[in-house]
Amino acid sequence: MAFLDNERNYTMLCDFYELTMANGYFREGFQDKIVYFDMFFRKVPDGGGFALMMGTEQLIEYIKELKFSSADIEYLRGKNLFCEAFLDYLANMEFCCDIWAVPEGTPVFPGEPIVTVRGPIIQAQFVETMILLTVNHQSLIATKANRIVRAADGRAVMEFGTRRAHGYHSAIYGARAAYIAGCAGTACTIADKMFSIPALGTMAHSWVQLFDTEYEAFAAYATHYPDKCTLLIDTYNVLKSGLPNAIRVFNEIIVPQGFRPQGVRIDSGDITYLTKKCRKMLDEAGFPDCKIVASNALDEYIIRDTLMQGACIDLFGVGERLITSKSEPVFGGVYKLCAVEKDGEIIPKIKISENVLKITTPGFKSLWRLFSKTTGKAIADVITLHDEVIDDTKPYEIFDPEQTWKRKTVTDFVAKKIAVKIFENGKSVYTSPPLSEIRAYCLSQVDTLWDEVTRFENPHKYYVDLSQELWNMKQSMLKKHSV
Repeated sequence: MAFLDNERNYTMLCDFYELTMANGYFREGFQDKIVYFDMFFRKVPDGGGFALMMGTEQLIEYIKELKFSSADIEYLRGKNLFCEAFLDYLANMEFCCDIWAVPEGTPVFPGEPIVTVRGPIIQAQFVETMILLTVNHQSLIATKANRIVRAADGRAVMEFGTRRAHGYHSAIYGARAAYIAGCAGTACTIADKMFSIPALGTMAHSWVQLFDTEYEAFAAYATHYPDKCTLLIDTYNVLKSGLPNAIRVFNEIIVPQGFRPQGVRIDSGDITYLTKKCRKMLDEAGFPDCKIVASNALDEYIIRDTLMQGACIDLFGVGERLITSKSEPVFGGVYKLCAVEKDGEIIPKIKISENVLKITTPGFKSLWRLFSKTTGKAIADVITLHDEVIDDTKPYEIFDPEQTWKRKTVTDFVAKKIAVKIFENGKSVYTSPPLSEIRAYCLSQVDTLWDEVTRFENPHKYYVDLSQELWNMKQSMLKKHSV
């Protein structure tokens, strides 16, 4: 399986303009010029109130292996675009950037620097594509998965989307992101092998069809897996044959061996109606502990609506609409230059656009989150210049960066820096926690958000403010470039 070989070098997984610009930087003598880039996103998918940061661990793995092979150099030489001195630079390049990133599982909001890179322009520019690819994809799937998990209201959600994912790695890392965001497990076996995510699954309709009768299919499965028996009951007719045959097998094969049936699964039809009927029949048959699993093109809205209608569902299997984030399949993270160093001084840089959303926030910055000491809930985020400190022993005024008359003085709060340093001078200085810890951290951090922020429709806008000093600098630069 060479396409999943962990030894594959992904250095060349980049946009070609990273290389043409790098060659130009080199020929201009800029190869040692120190710059700062921010990754941020402009809009939460699905009109949600927040997104989840994901992909930091894979980003670290990529950076650790960043090197140009002799085959890479020969490929570039064959393009007849790059000077030999530049190719020699690439062949001998040692990554020496500093990188800060928001830890995986952290709720994040538009405009926030979730990854910051400082280093020589060629290197800092070159990693753009892989940073965006890694963080955009996993953050998208985690954000969608968490919406679905919250819609299930405490019922387990299983990620069932492997066969509909957009490629091998999307299936694997999508399963990882979904698990961190709250899913109970995955149908993707290799994700279990790689990350110890619980692999889940029982049978397909083909198992039932292969036998002469539905009863024989169920009986054979129950014989092989008496302690883990979940039967798929919608191959022919859920209420007339599927569930009656399942109950018969439970009584004749499962119970006599001292076990209890785990569940029945319904993959088609009117889920609300069928699960109500199934619950009544199971209870009357003496199996109130038998779980009902629902699948079939579910998403957060269908799950929410079926539960509001009284559906009797204990677990959900969610596939294509989770693993592809079908409703909004793009996480719009971007990577923008925000500062350069000159004679030891950090010079802020800004990109201006008639589209307000595309105007960047200049400078080398820090991201803070303010938490109420009373409730533990997040109050707001504040972006400051890197050397500013928010003193949470004193009242602190926050304000809307666009509607500046909206101001609030915060007291009795704790201020925490959100991003952590993951590389220093090209060396990894951060160890990713075990996946179980990342998952627990993610769910605990989502709980710090008010319900008004986490609701699906018209969520409350969580404020991401700028410090007064940073706001002043941005306004000054906007004014300067508007002349």
